[in-house]
Amino acid sequence: MRLQGKVAIITGAGSGIGRATAELFAEEGAFLIVSDINETVEETARIIGPAAVAIRADAGKEDDVAHLVRSAVARFGGLDIVFANAGISGGLASLFEQSDADWAEILRVNLIGPALAIKHAAPLIKGRGGGSIICTASVAGLRSGAGSPAYSASKAGVISLVKTAAQQLSGSNVRVNAICPGLIETGMTSMIYERARAKGQAEKLGHLNPLKRGGEPIEIARAALFLASDEASYVNGHALVVDGGLSSSHPVNLQVYGRTAI
Repeated sequence: MRLQGKVAIITGAGSGIGRATAELFAEEGAFLIVSDINETVEETARIIGPAAVAIRADAGKEDDVAHLVRSAVARFGGLDIVFANAGISGGLASLFEQSDADWAEILRVNLIGPALAIKHAAPLIKGRGGGSIICTASVAGLRSGAGSPAYSASKAGVISLVKTAAQQLSGSNVRVNAICPGLIETGMTSMIYERARAKGQAEKLGHLNPLKRGGEPIEIARAALFLASDEASYVNGHALVVDGGLSSSHPVNLQVYGRTAI
């Protein structure tokens, strides 16, 4: 029960990583405000039971984010943890295909959303003696090749945001970290998985990383649990990569270097 009695907000909790994390946090004793722009968040709350309250909200709108924070206080008496997980992919369009409207919407949800979560949650978390804020970034924020230009830029921004926020919250005991998932099977990546399976190429999913597979939402949820818990009490301003080793190397042909896989 690593989160016994803690109060957490999780955005993007209607499916995928957000739902898996909500279920895991509840198992570890947390009370939850689960939020998503989609009605599927109601199902997340039903799965969890009385420890979770579902609120439909847009994670990139300041009024909605402020409402989530107020609701945590009103329903559970305070706030200890925020997982700013909500995000959109924006598709796979190139730099020359994405419009300024595409850029604005992706940045609004993926980057401004986490910034708003930190802005509104941090003072309350500080008032409880400290806690944890976690933001979902991506390996796409580390280097190119894992998303569209706008998506990649938004996730690079999240990585910078948590470092900046950690510094601006110096002395507060509020830790701010990011998780950088690799290829995870979620609603956002369903098109990739469905296409590979339809072509009989499911074995190629995740084949570029050393583990030779894609990841599951629960594997990101476990990383979020670590960062939310006291086990990560000295982890701050960090971007934790959970990608099967994908980002550990530049593209390389092992045979060129005289090495082959086992």
